[in-house]
Amino acid sequence: MSLKHILGLDHVVVTVSDLDASARQWERLGFTVSPRGTHSPILGTGNYTIIFGEDYLELLGVLTETDQNKPTRDYLKNREGLERAAFTTDDAAAGAAELKSGGLEALGPVHFGRPVDLPNGGTGEAKFNVFRWPLTESPGGLRIFACQHLTRETVWLPELQKHANGASRIVRVEVLAADPKASAGHLSRLIDEPARAQDDGWLVPSGGKRADFLFYDAAGFARRYPDAVRIGAAPAGATAIVLASADLDGAVKALGSLAVRHGSAVSVPADSANGVIVSFVP
Repeated sequence: MSLKHILGLDHVVVTVSDLDASARQWERLGFTVSPRGTHSPILGTGNYTIIFGEDYLELLGVLTETDQNKPTRDYLKNREGLERAAFTTDDAAAGAAELKSGGLEALGPVHFGRPVDLPNGGTGEAKFNVFRWPLTESPGGLRIFACQHLTRETVWLPELQKHANGASRIVRVEVLAADPKASAGHLSRLIDEPARAQDDGWLVPSGGKRADFLFYDAAGFARRYPDAVRIGAAPAGATAIVLASADLDGAVKALGSLAVRHGSAVSVPADSANGVIVSFVP
């Protein structure tokens, strides 16, 4: 099936136990973190965002238990980390219909929002329509969904897009899998993008000029990152976010003692970023 309404990676969700503490930690990594947001009651979650040019990172925590956030609560019983990846959709209802026409029972679309503190001192609202692939369709353990932004101007605020570490976009989301080829093929089928072999794994583009997904096994993971970086990473599932930085020296300065140089990259150990390796490349 051809997914006309999926436009590439929109953002990744790092699920955390202590939302406010995680925001302080990611600020320590040289990121500009948004004010805290509280989602509509149906979701029962709150977040902080780290905004880049066309994509972003979301730190997500559960504030009130609801049916909608049960999968997130189940995830947190085992670990913090990169729980989900969201794709941009230009029409959530049409995107959900596309999945259904291909034999997948899409969940949604669901409409929700959150208040946003604006630079002029006022308050706006970020509004979204989202749909999810079935929970059983989680390539390499990574859940996926699609997000339609109804008010992009309240999310991509210019003052939130400048970071001391120079980060400007998501280059790659990396997933540790027992069978990287099969997991990459799974995602390929779900988003209708081709999987191809790489030296240390299998790559699936998310669409357009957005980030790629790389699936590797334990040996590939160890070749890519030294022991000092892999500390605190989960034994399976999404392990790393790779970001483009216009200033690697600035990234090293911003990261301080947390910076680990290896090859052409600078990385933060997983145990210093809620279980996620954060890696910066030129």
